[in-house]
Amino acid sequence: MASEGAARRKCALITGVTGQDGSYLAELLLDKGYIVHGMKRRASSYNHPRLEHIMDKSYPNSERFHLHYADLIDFGSLCTILRDTQPQEVYNLGAQSHVQVSFQLPQYTADASGVGVMNLLEAIRATGLEASMRVYQASTSELYGKVHAVPQDEETPFHPRSPYAVAKLYGFWAIKNYREAYNIYACNGILFNHESPRRGEIFVTRKVTMAAARIKLQKQECLYLGNIDAKRDWGHARDYVQCMWLMLQQEKPDDYVVATGQTTTVRRFVEMAFERAGLPIRWEGEAGSVAEMGVVASGPRSGETVVRIDPKYFRPAEVDLLLGDPAKAKRVLGWDPQQTSLEQLCNEMVDADIAMQEDPTAYIRF
Repeated sequence: MASEGAARRKCALITGVTGQDGSYLAELLLDKGYIVHGMKRRASSYNHPRLEHIMDKSYPNSERFHLHYADLIDFGSLCTILRDTQPQEVYNLGAQSHVQVSFQLPQYTADASGVGVMNLLEAIRATGLEASMRVYQASTSELYGKVHAVPQDEETPFHPRSPYAVAKLYGFWAIKNYREAYNIYACNGILFNHESPRRGEIFVTRKVTMAAARIKLQKQECLYLGNIDAKRDWGHARDYVQCMWLMLQQEKPDDYVVATGQTTTVRRFVEMAFERAGLPIRWEGEAGSVAEMGVVASGPRSGETVVRIDPKYFRPAEVDLLLGDPAKAKRVLGWDPQQTSLEQLCNEMVDADIAMQEDPTAYIRF
């Protein structure tokens, strides 16, 4: 009977498994009984700390988790991993995903985040798996860029404002085209900003919470930011990977906006993070200028400047407002976008970053 159960067990492949979303998705799928194969790129340094707890033998179902070397820009490696693992579900989370970096590495971003999607779809066809496989593509709210409507839903026109968004637009339409041309079950999840204690340290929310923690412990003097009045729709990555999975469980493939339906400024997120760290701040100087600064408002460190504006963090083309409408995901998938409030998310991130100052592996508990 055990072998029959194993034969029925679903198998999934996650590209970008070493990232924030990949680690949460791997946990979710293992909990659901899947065999999970993760794809990672070769690196000379240790590059999967977010997976360390999953790879520990004491983690539930850890024996069903397997890592493989492959790359979205290496077509042959994609064919090999698909042929060897024979997954029923593929979650393409791999990309060069940092907007600011994409202005410095536009061609690489185009290859990894755009052409890589086409490589994956062609590898599925080359291995003859198009009829038996379901594909999730990690699309992005950055597609909307210079927004044409508020809030943004599945019908809102796209206006990308970065090489990253342009590359993701290529991937978005590749998914739609292969769905229509070859009848591949392929979905785009247009995910708005989603964060967690596992978020990369160069992304603004994690940069803020890490700075709040380090400044609290007097390991850092000041946080430097760009446009603090930019507005974003922030959710928890742990909640958003549930929606990814739900997309591939439907009778027909489709594209969905994944968002909370609420928008908040970077400024407000900073206030929440420093409040949690016990350093409530007030703003001084001309609002919206490079002279504006955040100063500790009360307590033993009252008057200490902890936030400054640095023009080097301004983007060549700014995206000022992103606000998603998750009505379709709620209606069709039964997904709840309000599982974790922004305040809960911010508090969790700050608490984790304070804990990590003492133990660098502490984030796996969050």
